[in-house]
This record gives sequence, C-alpha cells and structure tokens, in this order.
Amino acid sequence: MAPQMIFVNLPVKDLDASKAFYESLGYTINPQFTDETAACVVISDTIFAMLLTEEKFLGFAAPGKTISDATKSTEVMLALSAESREKVDELADRALAAGGGAVLDPMDMGFMYGRSFTDLDGHHWEVMWMDPAAVEGDAPQG
Repeated sequence: MAPQMIFVNLPVKDLDASKAFYESLGYTINPQFTDETAACVVISDTIFAMLLTEEKFLGFAAPGKTISDATKSTEVMLALSAESREKVDELADRALAAGGGAVLDPMDMGFMYGRSFTDLDGHHWEVMWMDPAAVEGDAPQG
C-alpha cells in the first residue's frame, strides 16, 4: 500500500516570488505540475505545497468563498518535523533571510524545540524537533 500523501494548496499573490522563496528554503519545484498559474513545491516524498495564483485557487474553492488574508488572520498553521534542533534553526533562518516573517519566539521545552515563520503571503509555518526518546515515552517531559 502506498503511503498517504498531503498536497497543501496555498493561494499566492506572486507565483514567481513564492517559488523563489520556497527554493531558497532548499525545496524543489516539480515541473510536471507547474505552469504559469501553479507550482508544486516538493517538501518530501509525501508532502507537497501547491502554490496557486489567487485566481486559480478560487477556481477550486466553494462558490462565494473568498481568500483569507493570511497577513491579517490565521486560518491554519502548517507544521513540519525536522531531524534536529539545528535543522529547525536552519530552515527558519533561511525563511527569514528569504523575506519570510518571524511569528513567535523559539519554543524550547528541552525534549522539543520549534520555531515559526510566515511565507511571503503570510501563511504560518511551524518547524519542530522532538527528542526520539520523548516520542517513545522515555524522556522526561519538563
């Protein structure tokens, strides 16, 4: 059985700028699912962000719905795991250097560490690492 995949669809104001932002984070664009109205950002073998121009995004939305302004409201927080604390910092630092915004102070609970940022359109991303022993229930939780 094939693993389940996720395709997160995000409306963007400037497709080329958004593609450049995600490429600067180290992700690739799959040209097979990319054109002048959409781009497929490959985050992992099972995680993809579909960047859609606002017009294209609205074509998939329910009739009468509008696009939320992610710079003014939070509809979702997209969370990604990282393999280490250093990888959390690396991704968040890349996002900030590429024009993303800082959201919250880093969260450090010892066994879990995370940082957050927004992309160019204000979509809220969280990157977190958790000690493998904590996942198995062997690490102290505080």
